[in-house]
Amino acid sequence: MRDFNDPKNAWWRHAVCYQVYVRSFADSDGDGVGDLPGITSRLPHIAALGADALWITPFYTSPQKDHGYDVADYCDVDPLFGDLDAADALLARAHELDLKVIVDLVPNHTSDQHVWFQAALAAGPGSPERARYLFRDGRGVDGSEPPNNWHSVFGGPAWTRVTEADGAPGQWYLHLFDSTQPDLDWRNPEVGDMFEDVLRFWLDRGADGFRIDVAHGLYKEASLRDQERPELARGLPDDHVAEAAEERSMVERTLTDEPMWDQPEVHEVYRRWRRVMDDYEGRMSVAEAWTQTAESMAKFIRPDELHQTFNFSWLLAPWSAQAFRDVVTDTLDSLAATDASPTWVLSNHDVVRHPTRYGGGAQGLARAKAATMTMLALPGSSYLYQGEELGLEQVDVAEEFRQDPSWFRTGEVGRDGCRVPMPWGGQKPPFDFGPGEGQPWIPQPDEWVDLTVEAQEGVEGSTLEFYRSVLHTRRDFATTAGDEVDMVDLGDDVLAFRRGPVLAVLNCGSTPVDLPAGEVIAASGPLDGSLPGDTAAWLRV
Repeated sequence: MRDFNDPKNAWWRHAVCYQVYVRSFADSDGDGVGDLPGITSRLPHIAALGADALWITPFYTSPQKDHGYDVADYCDVDPLFGDLDAADALLARAHELDLKVIVDLVPNHTSDQHVWFQAALAAGPGSPERARYLFRDGRGVDGSEPPNNWHSVFGGPAWTRVTEADGAPGQWYLHLFDSTQPDLDWRNPEVGDMFEDVLRFWLDRGADGFRIDVAHGLYKEASLRDQERPELARGLPDDHVAEAAEERSMVERTLTDEPMWDQPEVHEVYRRWRRVMDDYEGRMSVAEAWTQTAESMAKFIRPDELHQTFNFSWLLAPWSAQAFRDVVTDTLDSLAATDASPTWVLSNHDVVRHPTRYGGGAQGLARAKAATMTMLALPGSSYLYQGEELGLEQVDVAEEFRQDPSWFRTGEVGRDGCRVPMPWGGQKPPFDFGPGEGQPWIPQPDEWVDLTVEAQEGVEGSTLEFYRSVLHTRRDFATTAGDEVDMVDLGDDVLAFRRGPVLAVLNCGSTPVDLPAGEVIAASGPLDGSLPGDTAAWLRV
């Protein structure tokens, strides 16, 4: 009998997982916001595409300050998206279509509307209720300064001061994200016990896996000491990180002191979770862990911890054969000792869509298709983001429609541009996203009329048909070609590698290159005896 807990045999080891951003996939009731019945109605699209699984962003009860990543109840569905019956129906229909379902779990923080946090506010300093979160007294004579100098990922200070029951200024609580997302204190055993119950709740309902949000952030250094930050050493103002986007990006890249991230105690959490997962046949977990090194990333997927972790290196690489080559070799080398399978991703709900990152327009789309196809030839799992199969680009969302909390905290554009709802059909917005005539929660651009599923269905050369063809061709070798990757030297501008019987070739340059001998089984663009620039091909050799 096949052992599905053996990573070598597990379904997820070489799966294509399709990310569904719940608010923006499909709307069943005409309120302009996607929901679980909407997803269920569109599951045949995901199955026909050739995906093996879908990952759904949080649909739990939430005030939606961060679009579901602020959870008020982990064991219920927000009425905006449906109810538990709708979740059960989605799981059942997905399994009928041979699709696995990965649900998003948010263990670093809750909503400030969670019953635990409301109890903490009411109970006051020193109470067991406050011990579930990171409440601390302020610094300074009157406690009016934050407990340390940490910044929120969304900009501004990572601490907010509360008003106590008597009306006096009180303690501060930590929130590494929005002020409505207080961080939990994972040194409190009640927190770990609660999340084990949450895991079992969704596993018992049939969830096939979990995507773990901010998996590297659960534990902070116990002292909550100040962070050594480069901008302070250069004498820049303390709120500089929140005010200047380009400079902040530079600062983040050069940070090495991170007392709030990737602490060693976090691994005991995932050892406990692995024991839970192993009680259920064929279930998996994948970490969102932004670590500083590949070696640190690999620690999350040791044999007794999580099954996979997102590898963002492919997403972050520039359009360069050498950069892609380095990502492949570094990733595979870092995982060699773990026996875990790598993951590959180019877009998600937090980043600029990759056709836009690659320059936009025809060139951006050509590069996006070529990079995607090359990624899909590698061993391991690939994660696709809804709409990339239509060639959607980043949208410049008007200020009045922006809803990302980072926009309100920093004044920067934020992530709304990659979250515009899917266009399914019709000649004008909402492009069959839902019933009715009005625009959805983020307006769709009129020019998407030629990019809808309906407009591309069955059209030779369309991005949709390209994805369908490539994903179905991939199934012929994904689980049989093995995990060994041998690099082939075809020039500085060309990434080429052999995996089993398949040779993948990506031309990142502008000059056509000769293709090696072999049968072309897929290509990202037209071929004429050679491989043009910004094009990829698979050959059976």
